[in-house]
Amino acid sequence: MLENKMKVEIWSDVMCPFCWIGKHLYEKALDEFPHKDKVETEWLSYQLDPDIPENMDGKVTTLEYLSERKGMSYNEVLGMYKRIEEMGKQYGADFNFDKTIVANTFKAHRILQLAKAKGLSDRAENRFFKACFNEGLDLGDDNTLVQIGQEIGLVEKDIKAALSDEFYAYKVKKDIQEAHNIGLKSVPFFVFNRRYGISGAEPLHIFSQTLNQAYEEWERSNTSSGLNISSGQSCSIDGECK
Repeated sequence: MLENKMKVEIWSDVMCPFCWIGKHLYEKALDEFPHKDKVETEWLSYQLDPDIPENMDGKVTTLEYLSERKGMSYNEVLGMYKRIEEMGKQYGADFNFDKTIVANTFKAHRILQLAKAKGLSDRAENRFFKACFNEGLDLGDDNTLVQIGQEIGLVEKDIKAALSDEFYAYKVKKDIQEAHNIGLKSVPFFVFNRRYGISGAEPLHIFSQTLNQAYEEWERSNTSSGLNISSGQSCSIDGECK
């Protein structure tokens, strides 16, 4: 008999544009997958740049931040991200990098962990990506996080508690440590049944192929006990012997 579901784990950071694109690609592949009701998706936390101050001195756009940090001209960074914007349009990810604000995402991940505990992961990921990349909201600001959390369907007092409760900080750190343990070096990172991985926003057919391959192996390992039984005379549990 089949166990519950095959698990797909996704490590992601809400300030990673390819994580939003990758989410769309994975979901499209999953929508087309004939056994999608047997797939469980779990979102896990990761921080691309944990060294960003939690309290930024003024709001800095992604383009300004990367230009300064990478030593590239503003126009060079703009050109690079315009290509990402065009890619996003193909898959339904609506980027507006002129508005995107740089922030330390640790507190945002606390709220994502709370949302996961409430069964709201997918809604939360979508809302945070849109808030960051389309609306230019500051994901390091507590009031903004409370507002986004309520829009997801979370209760204000739970959101405020999650921002200070070390339990949620522990959950974020645990996900990040697990990412390091499996050798993750970039996001998005998709792990199928702890057997196959996809690093980055690969083409749609790669997601479809990997889903099929991982599911076939998972199904084979869960459809039988592995015992070849030869039957002879015996007594059944209802007391009948023959």
